[in-house]
Order: sequence, then C-alpha cells, then structure tokens
Amino acid sequence: MATDDMWIWDGGRVCLDFANTLRRRWRAMPEETLRNPADLVVWLQEAGLLTPGTPDSTAAAVLTSGRRLRETVDRTVLTVADGRLPAPGDITLLNRSAAAAPRPALQIAIADGRLQPAGTTSLADDPTAALALVAQDAVELLLSAEIRRVRVCGSDTCALRFLDRSPAHNRRWCSMSRCGNRTKVRLHQARARRSERTLES
Repeated sequence: MATDDMWIWDGGRVCLDFANTLRRRWRAMPEETLRNPADLVVWLQEAGLLTPGTPDSTAAAVLTSGRRLRETVDRTVLTVADGRLPAPGDITLLNRSAAAAPRPALQIAIADGRLQPAGTTSLADDPTAALALVAQDAVELLLSAEIRRVRVCGSDTCALRFLDRSPAHNRRWCSMSRCGNRTKVRLHQARARRSERTLES
C-alpha cells in the first residue's frame, strides 16, 4: 500500500493531482501509485473527497474504473489545453462519471462586507462517488479559461501535470523544490564541466 507522503499535490486542481498518480509517464513503464484498491481509498481520503474511516475494502472493479477515469482526465485535459477537441468517448466517460454523484449545493458567506462563495466541497461516502467528484472537477476545468494554463513539468524526468497560476503565466516546473531547483543545479553543473573542459584544452 502507498504511504501518505507518496502523493504529490502540486497540480492545482484535484483532477490534475489525480492524473499525477501515474508517475514518470515518459517511461515505457510508468510508475503506478494506485497499485491496489486500498491505495485508491487512501488517495481519495487524502484529497479530501472521501469520508475518513471508509473501509479500504474497495472492489478491484472500482480501482479499474478509477484508473480509466484518470487516463481519460489526463488525455482530455491535455487535448483541450492544446486547443483541440477531445474524443467523443472520453467526453461520454467524463459525463457519466461526473453524474454518479450529486453536485453539492453552493454555499455563501459574508466576508469583507460582501457576499462570497463559501465553497462546495463535499465528502463522498464511497469511492465511486468520490471518483465522481474528480470527474466533476475535470469537467469544470475543461469548461473554464484555466484550461489554457495546464502545463506539463519542464523537467526531463518528471512530466507531472499542473495548473500555472503564476502572475506571468510562465511557470515551468511542477514544484521549484522538487524539479525546478534540481534542473537548475544539473544545468549549472553541466555548464561548469564544459567550462573546465574548455580551460583544459
């Protein structure tokens, strides 16, 4: 079973964090973090989508449908972010998955002297309904202007998906601490080695 510290939460949207549960997509054999139904339950709980204490005795079929949803989300988001239309089958799967859970009622609050949304986050009682919340988030992202800000990490050894909310919209890394700094150090070391070779010749 995966440990809680295995999950990466740098996507900026729950659907992108879910897509990022398959790591190193650039490899012939990517790294699967949802290895069994219990891993899926833990991820959904850590994402704040599934009621804590839900038994991790989820059926293997739910894991299979969760992985299928994850790949559909990934494919569809990257396709639309690239300015293209997704496959009709992917749209059908997303719509069907999103409809499996009722949309939570919008809540309001008074803040700074005005009405503001208080959020709509809800917890599901079972993994299928929690996956529906992931699908709903993907549908909302696909229909929003933010879809044009979906990026793939610029590190050659990462490929995590994230939403670029930087002021200049020029974020290159899923995380500066994980990929940005490592890449900068690697490039600096390569330049230093080239400089040394030039001085030696």
